[in-house]
Amino acid sequence: MTARILVVDDIPANLRLLEAKLSAEYYEVALASSGPEALAMAARWAPDVVLLDVMMPGMDGYEVCRRLKADEATAHIPVVMVTALIDQAERVRGLQAGADDFLSKPVDDATMFARLRALLRVKQVQDAWRQRTDTARILGIEPPPEPRADIVGAKALVLSALPGEAAGIAEALAAEGVSVRQTGRAEDARQILLASDFDLAVICLPPEGGDMLRLASRLRAEAATRDLPVLLAADPGQRGLVLRGFDLGANDHVLRPIDPNELRARARNQVRRKWYQERLRSDLDRSLELAVTDTLTGLRNRRYVLRHLDSVLRGSDAAVMLLDVDRFKTINDTYGHGAGDIALKAVAERLKSHLRAADVLARYGGEEFMVVLAGAAGDYAMSVAERLLLALGHEPIPIGPVQLQVTVSIGLALAPVGCSAAGAIAAADAALYRAKAAGRNRVECAVPEDFLATPPGSRPQG
Repeated sequence: MTARILVVDDIPANLRLLEAKLSAEYYEVALASSGPEALAMAARWAPDVVLLDVMMPGMDGYEVCRRLKADEATAHIPVVMVTALIDQAERVRGLQAGADDFLSKPVDDATMFARLRALLRVKQVQDAWRQRTDTARILGIEPPPEPRADIVGAKALVLSALPGEAAGIAEALAAEGVSVRQTGRAEDARQILLASDFDLAVICLPPEGGDMLRLASRLRAEAATRDLPVLLAADPGQRGLVLRGFDLGANDHVLRPIDPNELRARARNQVRRKWYQERLRSDLDRSLELAVTDTLTGLRNRRYVLRHLDSVLRGSDAAVMLLDVDRFKTINDTYGHGAGDIALKAVAERLKSHLRAADVLARYGGEEFMVVLAGAAGDYAMSVAERLLLALGHEPIPIGPVQLQVTVSIGLALAPVGCSAAGAIAAADAALYRAKAAGRNRVECAVPEDFLATPPGSRPQG
């Protein structure tokens, strides 16, 4: 997979070596020789991954990483720290600064490319969600708040066949407020993860090998666990298995003997990334919901119902009703537009309460509503229309001290499969025209000639 890699190092020879290796694998590469230059390049060039040297004069790699993660424009970019330091405390320090992983000098090519592939898979998914939510933001839809920094309340599953290992991991994660379930069998772990919503899976590879990695692959194949972070625990000598695990979908790893601080830092990074992705997905779902919802009544809007009707008519007959509130202009002129809004919301609620969940009710525009009954026979559609008339006319709508009698006129068209949505709506509109002309508060059915008509535009108002 091609991607943009920003390499940051104050030693020119190191920059050129990594540039040559990455370019040979068809990555686009940019170089920076200092912390400030790296920050400027990241903001301007938008890399997919930053390979960041730790030991640099002036601004070191930890500070660069912290600043990248603190900037909303670059916070989502994975950072891999390249270091000659092997002290455990330094690795934890980097993770706490926001680093996604480490590469030890001299850099092992197989490890580097395996980590890049794993990080890029996650980033591509997140980028797709971010682009969609950015579009929603441009349209004026505000996003929900950012996920919190801690991971209190997260749920993790630990799979380990070694005595005491799962308990030790559970104890370390409990310090972060994570609740942990333990099991020693891979199939049990899969069933548990499929049956409930977890935030992290820790798969401990047995020293003698085995097929624990098969679980990582199966989790990626299931829709319910496709985005679940997987953290591998392995012996230092199991490098080949860890690299294979990355290719199968694992997100991160920790080596035995497991340092509790490193484990917590890696778990925190993985869970927070998952929550961030869920926030983006929720943001998109919310945006899509708002895009097809009428803000006043909470019903579907015109855009949605037109697409729905078009889809229904491709595969079945449909009954289409256009309902117009009678003398609505008089309500606005007499009691004000606020009263008119209250009346429209009350009409929407009454209509909704007398339709099935499978029926689609939308605000078509102004004081006009549309109902689509998929596959409805003529007698059933007429009975529904009459029921809606009764639901609105039998009891006044309270608007402050006023009891307002509200009625609607309905045009009903029985559209056959294959009919165009525009044709069905034109027929219903023509029938609604006749209902208004005949005295209002009534249902009129479309006749065959109405399907050839265009919306008249001269329907009596109100």
